[in-house]
Parts: sequence; structure tokens; C-alpha cells
Amino acid sequence: MIPDTIASDEPKVQTAPRIRTDWVAYVFVSFFTVPFILFNILPILFGFYLAFHNWSIIGTPSFVGFGNFVRAYNDRLLWQALFNTLRYALVIVPAVVVLAYLAALFVHQRWPLSGLARTFFFAPNVVAATVVGLVWVAVLDSKTGPVNALLTSFGASAIPWLTSTQWAWIGISAASVWWDLGLAFVLFLAALQDVPRELEEAATVDGARWDQKLRYVILPATWPTVVMVLTLQLISTLRIFSQVYLMTAGGPAGTTMSVIQHIYNSAVVRNMMGYASAVSIILFVVILTLAALQGRLLRRGGR
Repeated sequence: MIPDTIASDEPKVQTAPRIRTDWVAYVFVSFFTVPFILFNILPILFGFYLAFHNWSIIGTPSFVGFGNFVRAYNDRLLWQALFNTLRYALVIVPAVVVLAYLAALFVHQRWPLSGLARTFFFAPNVVAATVVGLVWVAVLDSKTGPVNALLTSFGASAIPWLTSTQWAWIGISAASVWWDLGLAFVLFLAALQDVPRELEEAATVDGARWDQKLRYVILPATWPTVVMVLTLQLISTLRIFSQVYLMTAGGPAGTTMSVIQHIYNSAVVRNMMGYASAVSIILFVVILTLAALQGRLLRRGGR
């Protein structure tokens, strides 16, 4: 009997499985991706392009090479704004970190009124920049402000917080510390709650005092968060603008003007878009450099 089919010795060719493209997933991702590209990536690329051109919004940009960067190097106002910004950073960054860490310790230890303190410390972080500026202008008012009223009640003289070249930047720094305290407080509180209780209990059994537990147990365990908060706060302070613009508008005599406000004045007031873009790149390099150096030094010091 002859079989109907004859088996072939050749191996069967296996076709690769067909990959199914789920286009619905791309649709959902596009709700974030498209706005991010349009309003973040493209403006950054356009800013780099404008940094090498002169453009006043109207007309065609003209190529000037590194002319805008040379102009920035010779700009006295930019150097003053950079000095003011670094001065803010030297005051605001350590003040926020220290006060937020102490506040987080107070709440973490569940001392009396810790529940109320939790709300009090975080509340400023949800307040809009406009409200912060207006509130602190009223608080630091030379004639009717409660701060000066308190000083005069103790026999001290009133301080021109927002009109003096010596005191205006201090008033802005105080407002910034109050406003930025909330986020750092929450991050530190979360880090403290992640510290194993066994470590603290073991230190207590060994006879360690509270300050020794803080130095040798709690602080090393939360050091990565300290480094992160310091870096975030440094970046935030170097980009300070809202408080300065609303409280003093950069005055008096430019002693409170920040780099971001200088960029704003150059771009919006004087229509020097190319120069403002060049200064923005310079500020970006300064922030990146300082943040990298700070992070490296702090990580090395925490070992």
C-alpha cells in the first residue's frame, strides 16, 4: 500500500511570532509626552539657538556667535545679580536645611503640640508665590508691619526691611526660608520615620544620650536625604525670582536683584531675547557645577 503523503526530511521553517503593537498605550503616554516636548524640550533647544543670535521678538534672528556671552561677561548688572543670588544661597540653603531638620525631629519625637507643628511647618509650602510676597511685604512694612511694631515695643528702632540696601536682601531671605521650609520638612520627616527603631533602642540600651543618638545613629541614617535636600534647595535658591520681584522688584539700587530677574528684565522689558538666552545658559552651567560639587563633597563627607 502506498501512503497518501510522503514525509519530508527537511526541517520545518518556524516563523517569528508576530509582535502586536498596542497603540492605545502610546495614546495614553502622549498626553504627557507631547506637552513635555512642546513646552519643555523645544523651548530649551530654541533658547540654545537664540543664545547665539540677536532677536527682539519681531523680525528675523541675526547670528552673532559668542557676542551675547561676551556682553554678559562685561555686564556689571549681571555680576551684581550673580553676587546677590549666591548671597541668597549662602543664607537660605543652610537655614532651610537646619530648621527643617529640627522641625522634623520635633514632630518625629511626638513631643507636645507636634500634631499642630506638622501643619504649621508644611502650610507655607502650599501658598502661592504671590500670596507669600504680599504677606511678607505687609509683615515687614516699615511703618505698619508687626515686626517693626514688636521691635519698637522693646525700645529698638524700626528697620527699613524692604527699602534699605543693607536690610532688603535679609527680608527676602526670611520670606524664602519660611516658604521653602515645608518641602524639606516633609522629606526629613519621611527619612526619620525610615530609621530602624532597633538602632535607636540599641543605642539607648548602651547608655547613649539623645544628642549621641542623633549624631551617631539618626544623622548617618538620614544623610542621603540631607544631601538630596541640600541639592534641591541650592537649585531652587539659585533660581529665586518670585519673592524678589514681588517684594522689592530688585531694588533698592539693584542690591536684591537675582539672576532670574535680570534675565526677565532683559527678555521682557528690553526685548533682548538672545542676550537673555545666553545668560540663562550661563546660569544653567553655574547651577549644574555648584550642585555637582556640593553633592560630591557631601557624599564624601558622609562616609
